[in-house]
Amino acid sequence: MGVGGKLAVDAHTLFTYRHRGVVHTSARHSHLVGTMVGLRKAQKEMTRTLLLETGLDLFNRNGYSATTVDEIAAGVGTTRTTFYLHFPSKADLVRSLVATADDMLTSIDEPALPAVVASNDRETIKVFLGHKFDQWADLKPYITATHQAAAVEPDIQSTIDQWFDHAINDMTLGLDEANRFPQESRRVRCAMAFGELEFLSRRWMRLGWTVDRDTALETLVDSWCQLLTDA
Repeated sequence: MGVGGKLAVDAHTLFTYRHRGVVHTSARHSHLVGTMVGLRKAQKEMTRTLLLETGLDLFNRNGYSATTVDEIAAGVGTTRTTFYLHFPSKADLVRSLVATADDMLTSIDEPALPAVVASNDRETIKVFLGHKFDQWADLKPYITATHQAAAVEPDIQSTIDQWFDHAINDMTLGLDEANRFPQESRRVRCAMAFGELEFLSRRWMRLGWTVDRDTALETLVDSWCQLLTDA
């Protein structure tokens, strides 16, 4: 014991303190603080996810224009103030939905789109496009909400254009890697091929299959092969 009966503190201990009769060390305190920070971060991420899910649901049920920030926040059990801590605007929430949709689209691609185009192989293209067809049901709520927002938010239309340009750039990269077709025609070919897929997907999302799915797939594969391969 030290002078005056105080607990002696060795040189390796940063501090000790008493709380309700229990001695806590700096290591335990740091652990508790770290745990609380982790919990707050997890709660923040959960709130953000719930706002995205609720916004997506309300946009599809009531329309983008008719859905308010207050309604989205209320659906999560929070306030507009909390909403704005996560998203500067309703349009910003939609941009996050676009990012989610893009991740859904590309996360299963094996090989990735540039390699599919570079392959010069019909079967590889068919498998890729078949997977895209299969994803449409899960993507429909995201695409529907995004296009609703684009009708009234110019920035969202720009986001869609950039999203499509990224896909066309990936396809063009595939033709560049394969050194196939004159360079000046490569992006045009890719834009036409992507445009066919985009048109068919948007039509399906509005009307469902008005033609036989397998026939549509084979025909689209034929067109992609004509535009993108020399096999």
